[in-house]
Amino acid sequence: MPIKRNNQKAGNMYEFITLMYSPIRGRCSHLCTYCYMKRWGKLNPIHLDERDLKLDLGKGETVFVCYTADLFADDIPAEWIEKVLDHLCRYPDNRYLLQTKNPKRMLDFTDKFPPDVFLGTTIETNRTNYYESKAPTFLERAEALGELSKLGLETMVTIEPIMDFDLEELVDLVVTANPVWVNVGADSKSHDLPEPDPKKVSALISALKEKTDVELKRNIDRILEDLK
Repeated sequence: MPIKRNNQKAGNMYEFITLMYSPIRGRCSHLCTYCYMKRWGKLNPIHLDERDLKLDLGKGETVFVCYTADLFADDIPAEWIEKVLDHLCRYPDNRYLLQTKNPKRMLDFTDKFPPDVFLGTTIETNRTNYYESKAPTFLERAEALGELSKLGLETMVTIEPIMDFDLEELVDLVVTANPVWVNVGADSKSHDLPEPDPKKVSALISALKEKTDVELKRNIDRILEDLK
């Protein structure tokens, strides 16, 4: 589905998102083992549906762009990225979330972004042995987001699905990324991921709040409930 309204009282999407728009769909080249989208993309090559570039995105919306794929993955043609960004710019009264595991590539398109945009990357842990992925390393993601932050762009880090971590090292990655705010969320798709214990998550949240703003997903309550 190329465009979808978010049910903000259900599901696992960010609660502040009102609209989800994905003109690029198919098999993401990052191939993260926990990604729930792989079941739909397995036999579907990545593609841009030009018809979706004619959809009315309205105004006053907060739009998660390419929520089913990664707009800035290395195998996405630059022409596709420019077409999508150009379409967003036609609806300047919206706010857009562009989230990627390859934020370094965002640096090539900073002059193409719509006026109200915030840029995000995923850093689920600092440890590298919990899942397989062809995405850039956590450090590469953090450093690239930090460069975008230095350009004056609004940035965010999502630690979701959170996996067990080393507190100091994970906080250092977030500091390197220099986000305006951090999202913390848990796995809600039953992937049997190695999760941290509640006290560790609580310590992380406290440490992050000393550095930046922190928002918690509803699904993190499953981990934190033992502290209540």
